[in-house]
Amino acid sequence: MRKPPAEITASILAVTTIFVSMPPYNLPPWAIFIGWAGTFAAGGPTPEVLRKIWPVMPIGSITAFLIVLGFDWSSHHFTGASFVLAECVILFCLNAGQMLLARIPGLGLGFVPGMFFGFASYFATFYGGFGPTPHSPVAALIAVIIMNGLGPLYAWLNVKYAAPHGH
Repeated sequence: MRKPPAEITASILAVTTIFVSMPPYNLPPWAIFIGWAGTFAAGGPTPEVLRKIWPVMPIGSITAFLIVLGFDWSSHHFTGASFVLAECVILFCLNAGQMLLARIPGLGLGFVPGMFFGFASYFATFYGGFGPTPHSPVAALIAVIIMNGLGPLYAWLNVKYAAPHGH
């Protein structure tokens, strides 16, 4: 059987994101697209790329989650310039800590761009009010980890079920 062009397969997969983003779960479809595009930007859905992207996207999401919690905590203890300074310290320390994980040999966490796919996806989900409980830090974290995780799977499905580009 002849495979459809990649554009058709990708579009069919894209349509499925409508259903996963509907109530009651209100999951963030862009997190799938970020993971999907990130997989291709890293070289495509090969076993090596999947091994390097899947572990780091949740690290970025967890880092963003901790930043949100830190900002919330600091908002109850600081105001004005001291609050802004507290936010700067929280963001700097957690962001640097996230990226320092990439330097630890043997962990397999060296794909820093993948961390930022999860990082950005979390902020968009939380501040956008997506997830089963809008503006819940934990619900946003669970939703974004699931959806980012589906992105590389969608990339793999696209390659598996589509004709090579140009055929």
